[in-house]
Amino acid sequence: MQHIGDTHRGWAHVGALVATCALVCLAACRPDESRSTGSTNVQRGAAPTTAGGEVDLGADDGQWVMPAKNYAATRFSGLTEINEQTVARLRPIATFSTGTLRGHEAAPIVANNTMYIVTPYPNFVYALDLTKPGLPVKWSYNPKPLLASQGVACCDVVNRGAVYDAGKIFFNTLDGRTIALDAATGKPAWDTKVAEINIGETITMAPLVVKGRVLVGNSGGEMGVRGWVKGLDENSGKVVWTAYATGPDKDVLIGPSFKAYYTKDQGKDLGVSSWPPGAWKIGGGTMWGWIAYDSTLDLIYYGTANPGPWNPDVRPGDNKWTSTQFARRPEDGTAVWAYQLTPHDEHDYDGVNEQIIADLPIGGQTRKVLIRPDRNGYVYVIDRQTGQLLSANPYVFINSTTGVDLKTGQLAVNPDKSPQVGKVIREICPAAPGGKDWQPSAYSPKTGLLYIPHQNLCMDEEGVSANYIAGTPYVGMNVKMYAGPGGNRGEFEAWNPVTGKQVWAVKEDLPVWSGALVTAGDVAFYGTMDGWFKAVDARSGKLLWQFKTGSGIIGQPVTYKGPDGHQYVAVLSGVGGWSGAIVAGMLDPRDSSAAAGFVNAMRDLPQKSTMGGMLYVFGL
Repeated sequence: MQHIGDTHRGWAHVGALVATCALVCLAACRPDESRSTGSTNVQRGAAPTTAGGEVDLGADDGQWVMPAKNYAATRFSGLTEINEQTVARLRPIATFSTGTLRGHEAAPIVANNTMYIVTPYPNFVYALDLTKPGLPVKWSYNPKPLLASQGVACCDVVNRGAVYDAGKIFFNTLDGRTIALDAATGKPAWDTKVAEINIGETITMAPLVVKGRVLVGNSGGEMGVRGWVKGLDENSGKVVWTAYATGPDKDVLIGPSFKAYYTKDQGKDLGVSSWPPGAWKIGGGTMWGWIAYDSTLDLIYYGTANPGPWNPDVRPGDNKWTSTQFARRPEDGTAVWAYQLTPHDEHDYDGVNEQIIADLPIGGQTRKVLIRPDRNGYVYVIDRQTGQLLSANPYVFINSTTGVDLKTGQLAVNPDKSPQVGKVIREICPAAPGGKDWQPSAYSPKTGLLYIPHQNLCMDEEGVSANYIAGTPYVGMNVKMYAGPGGNRGEFEAWNPVTGKQVWAVKEDLPVWSGALVTAGDVAFYGTMDGWFKAVDARSGKLLWQFKTGSGIIGQPVTYKGPDGHQYVAVLSGVGGWSGAIVAGMLDPRDSSAAAGFVNAMRDLPQKSTMGGMLYVFGL
């Protein structure tokens, strides 16, 4: 049994294939009728249904069936039992050891009184029964990914979660497979190889299921791969369409219906002509981040990653369609519009961050928009029907660029901070992980605020030669990162997307590498890399509650309603990822270039956090 105390740290879980479980009391315990249940917008009668009559678990605040909570990617829950008055009474209810010790970036998934978790490599899947004491394992699944896939993973062997749809659990493996499991039994329905590790491809993203398509993208931009998104048939696993990020229009699925808003993104076969001859074939533009979906417009939205190699001198031109926001049809992948956020990306400012769907009052009218806090340091508000840029304001300190022209959509580069071969360019802000990396924000329609977990880092860069060899690093840059202005390396920030201004911010010593969660109880949750799980007032940022977990938190918190009718919050603890590679990968802190320069900024992390792999569940 794992002891549960008020605070604890310093342990490292050691496990193999069998995880252990510990519980004080959860769903099957007799509810304490004296507890305040608060209010909730989840009806206790019939569950919401889709137009086709199926139960729509995504619209039920008692469930959490995809990492982003819903297609709009808000990570907002309407549950209110845990609120600014009651959150101080939160206590740990259960823990579950995953048996793995690398970075835990996944979101737990909750559907039909079962919680599903996916671990980092070797990508075990566990189904935990929420209706019984002891949180017993209903089933577990070992996909047995190839050992060699660990050697081509850029930034730790992470996995960002699974998705539930129509009685199945869908997830990806590091060695490039997408798998569908029967949610009740754990038996595989299909297993499709979609990526090739021999050329440097891996998969770390969470899939998304839209209109019968399982949407998946690849990782490997630092290995000289060619980025893509695939749509798989939900029932059979067959690849229905593939949309590349580089190459001729026919490969990018750009056709007659494509209408880019800005002149810079208009023209034929820009995915070829904006590259040196043949460079687009190994030019990156992977898609390992987040996808959103607007059912009214029938469009999926996602961003592509950095061009390869990092050294920009090797690839003159805009390097389309890397670091680009796309809108596509989910059933066939047809591109409807695209907007290149960072043309000729010089600093690894991938565009894979989340884009949140909202309708906002802008310029005296309600606009259908995407809100995306990009890695290049700007919060973009984009018309999601046309791709028109409505605003782009810095949410972190930026000196690598000087702003975005709203008329042309062009990002203005600061030439003084452009990397050069054989010369060290110092104090480039933000650093390569950007203002924020993959860690997803949350948006509350109640407060109208965006909650952004991010880092505050700058870097020195020096361009070096880069030679492509399939399946090996293709970077061409020496990097050293360090804390940005003020000395704090992280921040949790509330941002008003209408005014384009910060409302409040909580400074953190370390990068805030966890996802965010916000609720109708006006509480926002996030975790720190030294293991604190925190709840703050969503309107003021005031700290309301915190709990010390056994390892740093880089996972995505979720909330749900248990079978007893009460609200719970869950998060995975286990430091790692790019930011925590010094701990998870046991890297030498004396090597300032390790983990593409991130180790230099995190030399003290081994004194603040140890390896781990534990699910924590909290209740009142």
